Amino acid sequence: MTLNGWIIYNGFLESDKFFDFAHMLQVAALDRGHHAEIKKNEEIINFLHKDSFTNYHENLPDYVLFTDKDIYLANSLERLGIPVFNRAEAIEISDDKIKTYEKLADADIPIPDTIIAPKTFGIHFDMNRSFISTVIKHFQFPFILKEAFGSFGEQVYLVHNEQELKFYLDKIGGAPFVFQQYIEASHGVDLRLQVVGEEVVAAMKRTSKTDFRANVTSGGKMEPYEPNETEIKLAVRATKAIGAHFAGVDLLLGSNDTRYVCEVNSNAHIRNLYDCTNINVAPFIITMIEEQLKRK
Repeated sequence: MTLNGWIIYNGFLESDKFFDFAHMLQVAALDRGHHAEIKKNEEIINFLHKDSFTNYHENLPDYVLFTDKDIYLANSLERLGIPVFNRAEAIEISDDKIKTYEKLADADIPIPDTIIAPKTFGIHFDMNRSFISTVIKHFQFPFILKEAFGSFGEQVYLVHNEQELKFYLDKIGGAPFVFQQYIEASHGVDLRLQVVGEEVVAAMKRTSKTDFRANVTSGGKMEPYEPNETEIKLAVRATKAIGAHFAGVDLLLGSNDTRYVCEVNSNAHIRNLYDCTNINVAPFIITMIEEQLKRK
């Protein structure tokens, strides 16, 4: 039987990289004999009632590859009984860095020392608050401010003094964020490990000489990397901790060969990884989906 899949991306985002990710997955699915159709999220009318949804959308797919963060749509597809990769819950956790760190901490996975900023209902932090004094005393400068929502290394700030802290707190405003330990040994360096199922299928090392962040979009350079057993286990554990079938896991390099999980990206784009390593992650994802559907 030919499998029928939908590959969903966000049609409102103008960058070609979002369609490119979906297209790489489509090509891999077609190569496996699937009928694979790329759809924008706006093309799937999200009726809340099951009967309305199924009456409007004929020939529902056997599975959905969800490369977007439209959680409401992903939830609706799951309520219809369609296997969604990654699951809506995993995408939602990954999209919110605070929820991600909570899951990682619950699983005893090493992360930089982290303090969650209290909810302020949109009120900006006053530098005179005792909470701020406690944070400064705990971390000492420099330390990291990281907003809960953001991609490609954006909304992450390295703070060197009280003047910069006030500037970034004003910039963040009422958005949720964390204070986090600055891992000096990993300044401008990190590892990206791509997990699919129970294995790491590709990895690269990213370095930047101009930014504390190593993201390619921030000017980082890529080179293939052969992860050790500790790094592989850590990446797989982190992926499982957020409930994802596949993810790009970013590791920071601490002193004495320690590693910290920085982020777990449920919708990590795979083009840069392919350009760096010549390993196409998409076929691994499609094979994993086939195995998951057989088990069901």
